[in-house]
Amino acid sequence: MIDTSRPHPARMYDWYLGGKDNYPVDEEMGRQMLALDPRVPVMARVNRAFMHRATRWLAQQGVRQFLDVGTGIPTEPNLHQIAQRVAPDARVVYCDNDPIVLAHAAALLRGTPEGATEYLQADVRDPAAIVAGAREILDLERPVALSLVALLHFVPDEDAAHELVARLLAELPSGSYLAMTHATADFTPEESAAATAKLKAAGVTLALRSRQEFGRFFDGLDLVDPGVSVVHHWHPELGDPVPGQDDGVIPGYAAVGRKP
Repeated sequence: MIDTSRPHPARMYDWYLGGKDNYPVDEEMGRQMLALDPRVPVMARVNRAFMHRATRWLAQQGVRQFLDVGTGIPTEPNLHQIAQRVAPDARVVYCDNDPIVLAHAAALLRGTPEGATEYLQADVRDPAAIVAGAREILDLERPVALSLVALLHFVPDEDAAHELVARLLAELPSGSYLAMTHATADFTPEESAAATAKLKAAGVTLALRSRQEFGRFFDGLDLVDPGVSVVHHWHPELGDPVPGQDDGVIPGYAAVGRKP
């Protein structure tokens, strides 16, 4: 059942990216976010571009299995398309809890004959269900790249966000990776406070975290150079710049870490 009475982060993200799989309530809240900071669509595209670069880098390192949690509404190129361009035998499991993503899952499942793509409807707050579903497609004895792009800032501390990530990583073998982005209020405290309040009033939780709090998601992992960075500063040579990304600070962090 798709709830169109209140905005949803995946549909707002789709609107920021110029998609059509959103509703008036999502556009209305999106416009309120733009009024606070007109660079919000740039932020969305910067996160998407990081996913492309990180996936490309991981595939170049020999990773052949990807678990993308918080997939969102498909926007080409999708993660499996990036991975399978480098490695046609790459296997990808997408996971999201929004029924509208399920409705568009067919677009996520057109991969290479050599590889595999699958969609799993589950919530990041239920890591056991994610792992059980992923195990049907992925070999969890071999390295897996866990992708959590622009997701965990919608999971508050009371839902044990750090512990949820740790539980997912605990099921993955040595040589696996965590690739992640996260919004922060470090650079724009006033705008961020206003955005958080507006979203909360509309039923959307926004849990902005500091650089230190973001870094905690990588406890026990070996950070890939350059470590924790502003999103578009992570290996920019692996992709094309997003127009507008250098027009002021993009308030978010990115990192990739390897499980020893």
